[in-house]
Amino acid sequence: MTIRKLLLFRFVAALLLPAAAVSLAATAADGHAAFKYKVNLPPSAELGYAVTAKQSGFPLDGKARVTWQTADGKFMLDTEMRAALFGKILDARTEGEIDDFGLAPAVFTEKRLRKEAVTASFNREAKTIVFNQSNASYPIKGGEQDRNSATWQLIAIARAAPAKFKPGSEWPLFVVGARDAEAWAFKVLKHEKIRTPLGELDTVHVLKTTPSGSHNQQVDIWLAPALEWYPARIRYTEPDGDFIEQTLTTVAKKTPG
Repeated sequence: MTIRKLLLFRFVAALLLPAAAVSLAATAADGHAAFKYKVNLPPSAELGYAVTAKQSGFPLDGKARVTWQTADGKFMLDTEMRAALFGKILDARTEGEIDDFGLAPAVFTEKRLRKEAVTASFNREAKTIVFNQSNASYPIKGGEQDRNSATWQLIAIARAAPAKFKPGSEWPLFVVGARDAEAWAFKVLKHEKIRTPLGELDTVHVLKTTPSGSHNQQVDIWLAPALEWYPARIRYTEPDGDFIEQTLTTVAKKTPG
């Protein structure tokens, strides 16, 4: 394997590690709870991000684009990432409706570099979540998210209850990946100023946690209340110090439709 291919593999694997498989038997046995929160959806927008990373000691960079649209009780979320030298390495798309629990995904599709697209389908009529590349299935109890929509459900929760979204508070969700699902919890750490191409921003620093033993990757999210609570920065950090970081560079609000 060439150094270029190795770095690409590490870059994509590190970015998508939250999708790492968990024990399906354990998940089926433990089940999951419904999570119902009051939500306030942010305005439709297209967000641009600068991507920096260190993989196997080598620096890498790239760009990401996130398109968020909501209108008439429905939503669409599209995430695209490109890495310098490698081109597009990730396409993730979620479409769904808004219900009493907040975002209600219908279909989550993810396409990685040189891989077939994988899909998770939320069958609301049968109240079951199924996958096109896995035999796993989960019941729909309410509030389930996919790993593309989870951050935006969190944003909607924070916008609806900013006084409760304070350091020390935790916000659990049940999150679906490409082939399985697991419980996540978002813990609010602190208020923090960060520097971005948009200037210095006041943010709320949130840490995503998962069950003990599922994986050791740390995911940090900085939400910017002054910018509709959009993510100002997201950072994925490995135990060996390697990381991938996305920092907000542009915000373009869009007319719903």
